[in-house]
Amino acid sequence: MSKFRVWYRIGIMALSILTAAAAASVAEAAEYESLKGPGGLASGCTAYVTGSADIYVSMDSYDIVKTASAGESYTIVSDEGGGWMGVTNGAVTGFVSQDQVEIYTADEWAAFQQDAEAQAQIAAAASNERRQQIVNFALQFVGYPYVWGGTNPYTGADCSGFVRYIMQNAAGVWLERTSCSQACQGASVGADQIRPGDLVFYAKGGQVNHVALYIGDGQVVHASSEKSGVKVSRWTYRQPVRIANVLGD
Repeated sequence: MSKFRVWYRIGIMALSILTAAAAASVAEAAEYESLKGPGGLASGCTAYVTGSADIYVSMDSYDIVKTASAGESYTIVSDEGGGWMGVTNGAVTGFVSQDQVEIYTADEWAAFQQDAEAQAQIAAAASNERRQQIVNFALQFVGYPYVWGGTNPYTGADCSGFVRYIMQNAAGVWLERTSCSQACQGASVGADQIRPGDLVFYAKGGQVNHVALYIGDGQVVHASSEKSGVKVSRWTYRQPVRIANVLGD
């Protein structure tokens, strides 16, 4: 077979491959175009809020149905032209400007959600590991002495000095010096959401006077008293008045 015929056949095969790829691309584009309205946006896609977005009753109204927060998503139900689109999430329906949201096709949105879920799982694992490290660091001081006014468990610490030392050295988190002041820090947590590494506060006569570190399984570690030193107790050995997440996760 001549070189000419060989190159001829290779050229025909390459042309066929390119033609098939082009046809698939055209078909995909046609399907996407079929979703588009007069403004050039694809309805049936997802509008994702990255900052905040005002959703209006109508395009010519200043009445806002809702100001959507970052992380919210809405299905695009209509393309109104001029960069405006009708959106809904089932509970809220209205109109939003394209420049306030990011637009995702169905495939793009599925990929975005999968990536977000993976990132959330990674963040949760890192948070759990960090909290366990804090707990492990605190537990090494069980049996060490309680010293009123002390701030270093190696030489003796009181309850607030103990958790202050643990958080500063195991987590890089700064706390106030007294339990009463510490009780004003962090985000409040419900009893059903408590996690290892959270702080538990107790009060007497209406004023916070003790703090402990939750370690999981319904227990806390704390600098209890001069008699018992640093020890582990049930977290409800006294009635808690506040649970706080000072780690920011």
